Amino acid sequence: MKFIFLIAAFNAFFFAILLFQKKPRVLHDTILILWLLYLGLFIGVYSFYSHELFTHFQLLSISFTSLFLLHGVFLFFYISSLVSSKNISNKTNLIHFAPFVLFNAYLLVISFFPNISAKIRLDYAQLNISPPFLFIFFLIVTILSGPLYFMISIRLFKKLDINIFNNFSSSEEIDLVWLRKLVYIFGVIWTALIIITVIHHVFNLFSMVFCTDGLFLSLSVFVILIGYFGLKQKVIFSDYTKNQQVFVEETKIKYASSRLTETEAIQYVDKLKDLMDLKKPFLNPNLTLLELASELDISTHYLSQILNEKFNLNFFDYINQFRVEEVKLKISDSKFENYSLLGIAFDSGFNSKSAFNRIFKKFTNQTPSQYKSAVPKH
Repeated sequence: MKFIFLIAAFNAFFFAILLFQKKPRVLHDTILILWLLYLGLFIGVYSFYSHELFTHFQLLSISFTSLFLLHGVFLFFYISSLVSSKNISNKTNLIHFAPFVLFNAYLLVISFFPNISAKIRLDYAQLNISPPFLFIFFLIVTILSGPLYFMISIRLFKKLDINIFNNFSSSEEIDLVWLRKLVYIFGVIWTALIIITVIHHVFNLFSMVFCTDGLFLSLSVFVILIGYFGLKQKVIFSDYTKNQQVFVEETKIKYASSRLTETEAIQYVDKLKDLMDLKKPFLNPNLTLLELASELDISTHYLSQILNEKFNLNFFDYINQFRVEEVKLKISDSKFENYSLLGIAFDSGFNSKSAFNRIFKKFTNQTPSQYKSAVPKH
């Protein structure tokens, strides 16, 4: 097992070095570098000194265990930096480090009171010791930290979905499928291991080594996967950052304070319809709200408001409905009878087979093949 942990620690440092050399290096890369260095040191120290720590240095081993509080925090900051173009380095986010700091401050203070600190042990249940309330409280916080941050991550992914639908016409390579799967799988595994650890403490089942080795083994696999995929992860909202615009994530409720008048909205609707008919910008598979707004000489917020209020659609659905109609026209056109469905899809602005099939069925309630077989050529 020690050999596996050493490999994981080495991989963490190796991926951190590769990320450090990445050009250009952006915020989520920097966060991942710090995260990997933390994981590398955490797993590396455990592989060499776990026995001595948990056997001879009780307070130090508890302080070492408190490092689990940082894993969810790094996960939160990493996902946040990817799903939003806003600055996440404001001081209010430092609150996420509070449990770790307070736990270790408590351990430092209690170390000056030998009679009390002697009762602070991870094996207190087996020894029938009644530890201080604050120690139990911080242990519970540590236990709940992982599952809590995994749930927060799921909420962040939902926010990403909203941002994609409001700003992009395609979700390929920006929907963070790899990270979602990683979070879901390890969220379940981590929660299961935490439950096993709780059972160990309460009912004295399993062993401490089994619990800690399980947690660090899952971290070791996580390190390799997050490092490999994180190294290839690109910036999602780079165009908005370059143009110093914040991507649109408001709902209809927030449009109440908009200064866009009804007359202006109608004019922009007409201008938008003309643009879609004449220039067909939807044929660009990577079209964004920012690009379309630039074509119309309108702000992204105004364009988003018009799409939501006048068409009752978000940007993603608005653009893809045109692509679906373009596909339907070409399917029924004899000029394209030698084209495959996928060829027609790519020629109509789609950039993947899976997205084409999913979106086409969403708007027509039929698969492309079913539609094609029912439409006569002309």
